[in-house]
Amino acid sequence: MILMGVVNLTPDSFREETRAMTPAAIRRRVKTLLGRGCGIIDFGAVSTRPGAADVPVETEWQRLEPALALVKTAVSIDTTNAGIVRRVYGRIGRFIVNDISAGEDDPAMLPTVAELGLPYIAMHKRGNPRSMDALADYPQGVVKAVDEYFEQFAAKAEKSGITEWILDPGFGFAKTAEQNWELLENLHLFKHFGRPILVGVADKRFTRTPNPFAPGQDTGSQYAERLAVERGADILRIH
Repeated sequence: MILMGVVNLTPDSFREETRAMTPAAIRRRVKTLLGRGCGIIDFGAVSTRPGAADVPVETEWQRLEPALALVKTAVSIDTTNAGIVRRVYGRIGRFIVNDISAGEDDPAMLPTVAELGLPYIAMHKRGNPRSMDALADYPQGVVKAVDEYFEQFAAKAEKSGITEWILDPGFGFAKTAEQNWELLENLHLFKHFGRPILVGVADKRFTRTPNPFAPGQDTGSQYAERLAVERGADILRIH
């Protein structure tokens, strides 16, 4: 099990200590995450919470660039922009691309990742932070829909030349609370892809609701994370 620790480089971060985005605050946050056993530090300079606004690329880079020199361990960058990927690669070399759009938001993303030979995290979502809550209708069922999505992505990755990718079911993105729990309970079904599975459930809204598939269980991030590990998660994205 690998822990991926999140460092939000946004002024609306739910963690007050990182809102200022000063080097000292970032160092403290990274030190805390490393102390918790994180093997990957995930920097995100654009909020993807429900209702969040888009951010210009230059703003994303201005937030991100100062943080890149502060970490010596493995780094992932939470971005949907291929231009940001190239800039980061030019600064620090090899890193993990964490793309919540699985290449759908920027047509240049998959070719860029393949060209640079970078590990890639592909996540399932629909729409954007302002529309995703209204896009949770899956007539075939959410598990089957997500499975089909990654069947299609696997073909795109192979065609693009991406050989090293990680599957993220996208908890909290275009899914109801019940659908999130259903997806979590059936996480093991995605093992047939033969790819590491990343789960990010920390502080997601659905974790504050009862799990309809396990009546009487506790709710909260820690319970959801334990369940993810039991169901086959390889990487936990923690706050």
